[in-house]
Amino acid sequence: MSGNAVRLQAINDVEAYVPPTASFDPGEAPGEIFGANVFSKSVMQKRLPKGVYKSVIATIEHGAKLDPSVADAVASAMKDWALEKGATHYAHVFYPMTGLTAEKHDSFLEPVSDGQSLAEFAGKTLVQGEPDASSFPSGGLRSTFEARGYTGWDVTSPAYILENPNGNTLCIPTVFVSMTGEALDYKTPLLRSQQAMGAQAERILKLFGHKDFDHIVSFCGPEQEYFLVDRHFFLARPDLINSGRTLFGAKPPKGQEFDDHYFGAIPDRVLAFMMDTERELFKLGIPAKTRHNEVAPGQFEIAPMFERANIAADHQQLLMTTFKTIAKKHGMECLFHEKPFAGVNGSGKHVNFSLGNSEFGSLLVPGDTPHENAQFLVFCAAVIRAVHKFAGLLRVSVASATNDHRLGANEAPPAIISIFLGDQLADVFEQIAKGAATSSKGKGSMIIGVDTLPILPTDPGDRNRTSPFAFTGNRFEFRAPGSGQTINVPMIILNTIMADSLDYMATVLEKAVGEGEKFDSAVQKLLTEIITEHGAVVFNGDGYSENWQTEAAARGLPNLKTTIDAIPELVKPEAIEVFEKYGVFNARELHSREEVRYETYVLTVNVEAKLTLEVGSTVILPAAIRYQTELASNVAALKAAGVEADTTLLTTVSAPISELTSALAALKTALGAHGGDSAEAEAKHAQSLLPLMDAVRAAADTLEGLVADDLWPLPTYQEMLYIL
Repeated sequence: MSGNAVRLQAINDVEAYVPPTASFDPGEAPGEIFGANVFSKSVMQKRLPKGVYKSVIATIEHGAKLDPSVADAVASAMKDWALEKGATHYAHVFYPMTGLTAEKHDSFLEPVSDGQSLAEFAGKTLVQGEPDASSFPSGGLRSTFEARGYTGWDVTSPAYILENPNGNTLCIPTVFVSMTGEALDYKTPLLRSQQAMGAQAERILKLFGHKDFDHIVSFCGPEQEYFLVDRHFFLARPDLINSGRTLFGAKPPKGQEFDDHYFGAIPDRVLAFMMDTERELFKLGIPAKTRHNEVAPGQFEIAPMFERANIAADHQQLLMTTFKTIAKKHGMECLFHEKPFAGVNGSGKHVNFSLGNSEFGSLLVPGDTPHENAQFLVFCAAVIRAVHKFAGLLRVSVASATNDHRLGANEAPPAIISIFLGDQLADVFEQIAKGAATSSKGKGSMIIGVDTLPILPTDPGDRNRTSPFAFTGNRFEFRAPGSGQTINVPMIILNTIMADSLDYMATVLEKAVGEGEKFDSAVQKLLTEIITEHGAVVFNGDGYSENWQTEAAARGLPNLKTTIDAIPELVKPEAIEVFEKYGVFNARELHSREEVRYETYVLTVNVEAKLTLEVGSTVILPAAIRYQTELASNVAALKAAGVEADTTLLTTVSAPISELTSALAALKTALGAHGGDSAEAEAKHAQSLLPLMDAVRAAADTLEGLVADDLWPLPTYQEMLYIL
C-alpha cells in the first residue's frame, strides 16, 4: 500500500470507528467504587490485628519508624485480600531514572511436593525485592557487571490491584536503591526531602506555640494536560510512534486562533474515554476532580485533588499508564509529549505545591487579613527565599529535550524563574519591606448589571498565567513542569529548598528569642530582611514580554534557556551542599543524575534526528520527486505538442526539493560526527543537530503546501487535530 493510500485508509477507518461497549454497571452509585482496588486504611483496619494496624498507621500518619515485626502480618492480610480480588501475581513497583514506571511480577503460587500449589507471600518478600539494577540508568552508580539492586516497601503509599482481563496483579509501591544504599530512583530522594522539609517546618510551628501536632508533609495537586489522536493517524506517523512528537507538519489553515476549543463542549468520543478512564482511576483511589478541553485542538486536561507528595507522584505515574491503556481501548493514542504539534500550544503538568497536615490544613492559607497572619507570612517568605536562592535548581527540575520545545511559548512560562504573588500579597510584602504591614487589600464585589444575577465576590488579586511560580490563593502553582515528566523531581527540589529556608528562619528566630527579643519583633525583622534580600524574584507583570528579559537580567535572575544550560546547576557547590546537608542526595548521587540527564538528552535528540533523516529521505522526498516528475512530464508533453508550457509550478516545487536534499545531506553528515569525550560535549553536539532538523522540516513543510494532496503520504495536522 502506498504512503498516501495508508493516509486515506486511516481517514476512512476513523469514520468507521465504533465505540467500545460500556464496561460499567449503569446502576452503580457514584463514588461506590472509589478505592475499591486499594489496600487502604479502612481495609487494613478490618484485616490487621489491632496492634499491627496502630503501628502501621503511626508510620503513615505520624512519620514514626516502621516496625519490621509487623511485616508478616501485613503481608498475610495483603495476600488474602489480593487473592480475593483475583490477583495471581504481585509486583514491586518502582520509579527508576528513566522517569517511567518499572515492575517485576512474581506469582503468589508455589508448587509443593504433592503436586498442588500453595499461595505464599512472606513479610520479607513484602519489605524487600531484588530486581536487576544494571540495565537502568544509573549515571555510574551501577555498572553492567554490578547487577544487584533492591526495592523497599513504601508503607506510606498504599498497595493496589491492577486489573487485566486475564488476571489481576497486586502492586506494591517501593523505593529502588543500590546495595550501597544510594538512590537509583526518584521516590527515595522524594521521601528523604519530605522528611527534611517536615522537620524544619515543625520547628517554625513550635515557635508559634503549637504542640503535639502531626508530622508536616508536602502536598501536591498535579494538573495533567494531554493530546488525543486517532490511533489510525498515530500509526501512520513514524515520528509520533518513535518520538512522541511530529517532526514534520505544516500549520493548518485553522489552528487555535479562534479559542473555540478551550473549555468547549467535550466531544462524545473523548467524553466516553474520560469517563472510562476516571472510573479506573477511582478504583485505584486516584481523586480525579476536573476535566475540560484545553486551548489547542485535540488537547485536554485532568486535575486531581491534593494528596501527599509521594502518593501524588505514584498516582501521577499510574494515571499516565491508565490513560495510555484506555485511549487504545477507545481507538485513540494519548500523547504526553510537551510539544507534539508545532504551532499550537504544548502540554504542561502544573504542580500545585503546599505543606501542612490534617490538623492545620495548608500552611499557605493567608486568611482575610494576611498582614496580621504572621505564621502564613513566615511560610510564604520561606517560599520567596527558596525560589530566589535556588532558582537554578527549580529550572533544572523541569529541564528536558522535550520541554525545551515548550518553555517560553505562549502556553508556558519563560525559563526565568520568578514568583507571582498577586496584588494583595505583593502589597503586604511591600509594606513589610518598608518596616511593617498594617493593612491588606480586601475582596471586592462584581455587579454585572443584570437584575436576575447575583452579586459576585472578587478575589483581591488576579492570576498570572505567564508566571512559572504563582500564588493561587492557598498554594503555589509551579507551571513549568512538562506533561510527560515525573513530578517527583520538582517536588524533591521544592521540599529540599524549603527545608533550607525554614531551617534558616527557625534558626534566626530561635536565636533572637533566646537572646531575649520579643517573638513578634523578631518575626517582623526577619520578614523585612527576607523580602529585602530576595524580593527581586517577585514579579507580577507579563513574563512573555521582551522587557522582562532585560529587567530580569538587571535583577540578577538566571535565564537558563535550554536543558544544556540548566543541567550544570545540579552539581554546583551550593547545590551539593544543600542536598547533602538535608540527606536528600550525596555528591555521587547528584553527579549520577547529571550524567543521566545528559545521556537522556543525547538519546532523545539523536532518535529525533535519525527519524527526521529517515522520514525525510524515504517518505517525503520520494513523494515530492514523484510530483516533480509528474509536472516535468506534463511540461515535456506540452512542448512536444508545440504548446507553450508554464513552468512556474515546476520551478516552485523544485526549489524546496533542492533545499530538502541539501538539508538532509547536512543532517546526515552531522549525525556521523562525534561530539566529544565528555557527556556535556556529546549533549552540545546533539543540541547542534536541532537547527539542522529544523531546516529539513522547513523544506518539507513548504512541500506539504505544494505537492498534490493525493500524493502526500503523512496524515496532516488538520486531520490529526480535528478528526476524533
